[in-house]
Formats: sequence, C-alpha cells, structure tokens
Amino acid sequence: MNILVLGSGGREHTFAWKIAQSPLCKDLYVAPGNSGTAEIATNVNIGVTDFEAIKTLVLDKNIDMVVVGPEDPLVKGVHDFFLNDDSLKQVSVIGPQKEAAELEGSKEFAKEFLYRHNIPTAAYESFTKDSLDKGYVFLERLKPPYVLKADGLAAGKGVVILNDLDEAKAELKSMLVDAKFGEASTKVVIEEFLDGIELSCFVLTDGENYKILPTAKDYKRIGEGDTGLNTGGMGAVSPVPFATDEFLNKIEERIVKPTINGFKKDNLPYVGFVFIGLIKVGDDPKVIEYNVRMGDPETEVVLPRLKNDFVEILQAMSNGTLDKIDIEIDERAATTIMLVSGGYPEAYEKGKEISGVKNITESIPFHAGSQLKNGNIVTSGGRVMAITSYGNTYKEAIKKSYQSIEKLHFDKMYYRKDIGFDL
Repeated sequence: MNILVLGSGGREHTFAWKIAQSPLCKDLYVAPGNSGTAEIATNVNIGVTDFEAIKTLVLDKNIDMVVVGPEDPLVKGVHDFFLNDDSLKQVSVIGPQKEAAELEGSKEFAKEFLYRHNIPTAAYESFTKDSLDKGYVFLERLKPPYVLKADGLAAGKGVVILNDLDEAKAELKSMLVDAKFGEASTKVVIEEFLDGIELSCFVLTDGENYKILPTAKDYKRIGEGDTGLNTGGMGAVSPVPFATDEFLNKIEERIVKPTINGFKKDNLPYVGFVFIGLIKVGDDPKVIEYNVRMGDPETEVVLPRLKNDFVEILQAMSNGTLDKIDIEIDERAATTIMLVSGGYPEAYEKGKEISGVKNITESIPFHAGSQLKNGNIVTSGGRVMAITSYGNTYKEAIKKSYQSIEKLHFDKMYYRKDIGFDL
C-alpha cells in the first residue's frame, strides 16, 4: 500500500516510524512532515487542511490510505471530503467523519454525548456572551477551583482553572466578550472541578468493534511539579502504574463500551482513534474530555509498546475486521521527555540548530517542531523533540531518556526534569 500521514508533529513521526516497519507499506508520504519523517518517508509541503492539494497528491501518488494525525482536518471534515468525491472514495481514511469529530470540535457536544449515554463526567453548563450573567451565577454556586473551557478548538490551550471567584468571572468575560480564544470561545463550558490524578485511554474502533491500547499519562504544565502554563504536553509515561486491572475494567465497562455503543446509537460514523481523557477520582474513572485522534506526546510511548504490524491494524479498522486482531503489547514501560524551545508556550525563537541527534543510541528521538535547513536540523516549533526510551520500569526508562538528552543541544533548550514525579 501507499500511505499518507497528515501532520508534522511528534505523533506523526511516531506513526511514520511504526508504519515504515510494516512490509505492507510500499511508499510512505507525510504532509507536511518534519526532519524526522524526512529520514523514513517523503515529506510533501502541504497543509493538513488544504483538502484540494491533498486530493491532488493522493491521486498523483496512488495513495491507498490516509492516516490523519491532528484534530483540525477531522473537525473540518477531511473524511467526508474523501467520501463525497468519486475519485477518492475508495481511499481508506483513518479518522472519524465530521459529525463524530465534533466530540473534540465542541466541548458542549461532548458533554451532551456523555450525559445522553450515562458516562461518568463532571457536572457542567455552557454559556454565551448573551448569558454572561447566568454564567456568573453558576460560578457563584460552584466550589473553587473553577474550570472554564472554550467550546471550540484552541490548540490545547482553551482550558483555564482558577481558584478565585472574581478572577474566574473576569476570565469568563474575557473569553466570551473579548474573544480571548477567538471563535473557539464564543461559547464557554463551565464545569465542576474533579480532584484526582489524570490518565489517557486510547481506543481503536472500526465503528462496530473496538480494541484498547495501553494507557498513558502525560504532563501538561510547563513547570516542574505541574506548575505554570498549560502546554501541548511535556512528557508521558506508559503504562500508568496506578491503573490496576480492576480500574482498567471499570474504564472499559463504564466508559469505553458506552462510548462505542453511543456512536452506533447516535449514528456517528467513527473509524479511527478515540482518545479519552480520564481522571481517577477515588477509585472511579470519570471522563474529562474526548479527543478524536491520538494524543501527543502519548503516541510516542503508546505506539512503541505495540508489537503488532500497525498497518495490519489500520487496514482492519478501515474494513471493519478489528475483532479479528489480537493486540500484542510489549511488557516494558516506555517514557518520553519533550524538549521545547526557550519561552514556550509563550513567545519563542525558531531556527536554532540542533546537534547531537546522531549520538542517541539508547533512546528513540521523535522529531516534532524541527525541520531540515541546508542539511542541518533546526527548531521550527515550540515542542521540538520527544526522547522515548524503554525500561523494565518507568523509572529505568525515564533515566535512559534523561541520559540521552545530555547528548543533545540547541540554544535555549528546555525540558522538565521531573516527569513521572507523581507516580
């Protein structure tokens, strides 16, 4: 098969790395890709939402399957675009159709789905600028901290948690009236704060059957001890040590099964990855949010633990035979540490030369915000590279990643030195 991966981050490099290992893959393309995908695939400089350019590429290169990395093209309907075009509809697309992608595209849509199918989640209400005063009253009824979420896509930065009521009211006004997150915050969901420890559950589905991938936990805050601003993720660990068999069984029975059944009941066409953001409150799992793609940096620890031929799994997802696949998991732990540009998640400089990548032998460097320029690898984004390692325990794996990082350098390179601290 000829396969196209859409995206340019660490998740997409990991997809490409895993797909390239399969004898079922003939030619592999990544659009737009990065310096890591350039080594194992053909990068094509096309934006992930430029559907017409994607169509031209797919027809030109006889591509059989498109694996969608990020949420944006899914929410904008890339799968529907293929289905509605006679020259493209034979191509397999891994990722839900537009209607189902609203689970990530709209926080309100997701909460309504959760409530409709009795899936455990936090109590909530949603507001627009016309109901700002009602929003203030709702905040007054809650106990702090206050959780405010922009309804639409805000690149992982649309969630604000505040302890002070007046600050929460000011933030609500800033989101709704001053359009702090643009279109994404024309509606805001306020929900009760759930106190617990977070983890991510990843599910594959062909729309009828499902398979659960290993759990992972990522670290969103920029600062050590989970302090400072939210980022796209600073590191991840898999498996999650506190996720016992009993707890995993609760996740499957109370959350995964009703989610997949909910897709069927609501006629939400879903072939792809379901990323369920969970929180363990006491001994019970509750859903914080749905994402309609794999997580980043969780992909960098989940896929390396998958022993199966990834293309075989993707084929089974697209032709409805996922029930015939047995998922095989590497018993070892995997961890990843994200290297970021100085200043991220706020303003940062690009174009810093990265040295030492070739010296890494004990870990896998998954490239994210990095590009090739005149034969050199340079930084091109906030999250630059994810350094993944295996170990018999997560502590051993983390240690390996940190030892590998010492061989790398770019100006103003920053990373958290405490990934896994809370486990």
